[in-house]
Amino acid sequence: MSNTRKLSVYLILSAALLFSGIFFIRHEKRLMPVFLPPAQTYQSTKSPDSRNPMPTASNPVLTAEVNLQVPFTSQAPRQNWDAPYQQFCEEASTLMVASYVKGETISGPDDADAKMLAIKDFEMQKFGFYEDTNADETAVILREYFGLEKVEVVSDPTTQNIKTALAEGRAVIVPLAGRQLGNPYYRQPGPLFHMLVIKGYQKNGDFITNDPGTKKGADYIYAPDTIMNAIHDWNGGNVEAGRRVVLIVG
Repeated sequence: MSNTRKLSVYLILSAALLFSGIFFIRHEKRLMPVFLPPAQTYQSTKSPDSRNPMPTASNPVLTAEVNLQVPFTSQAPRQNWDAPYQQFCEEASTLMVASYVKGETISGPDDADAKMLAIKDFEMQKFGFYEDTNADETAVILREYFGLEKVEVVSDPTTQNIKTALAEGRAVIVPLAGRQLGNPYYRQPGPLFHMLVIKGYQKNGDFITNDPGTKKGADYIYAPDTIMNAIHDWNGGNVEAGRRVVLIVG
């Protein structure tokens, strides 16, 4: 074999090993364990702690990290992604948050399935449809179906707004242009419209979510910019032009 050919083979093998190494490093990084803060249950009224004061307009100090004990369910608890489950992100998000506020559990796939179908029945009676409920309609589900009084629809939220709510023990439901999230576990290209629950944040600022769009969505980590840039309401299907709004519950 000529020296030129040997050099070519060496370069090809080196490039292949380098590519494999980079892939391995990226793959390992993706599989690294995520260490979450201890989960906290819902308390309707929290008294300030002098050692860890609650954030207010005059005192915006946040706890270093928060993880609310919001139970998880996929929107397709039996892994059937056909109708109606492919449209059940709102039902799953409201079920998770209401269960947290009321101190209830989601005991398994059968329990989640039955509860989401019951929410669908309420929506059909109330709205005449169940698909793609917007933020205001989702608030109605929380108030009228689940009987929750503390439900706010907040326009033009900031990262600080969301983290303050979480530090106060309040969960956040976010309507999103789903394809902007880039979640690799979605059925590609991902949902045009999506809702998920933000349940906390890490010390580095990343959001801890329960994302019902995948069975791997429990405690799913998103960078704040990813969430904030994707916030858009349904807007009749023109989601990317939808208003920036979130629901703060509790």
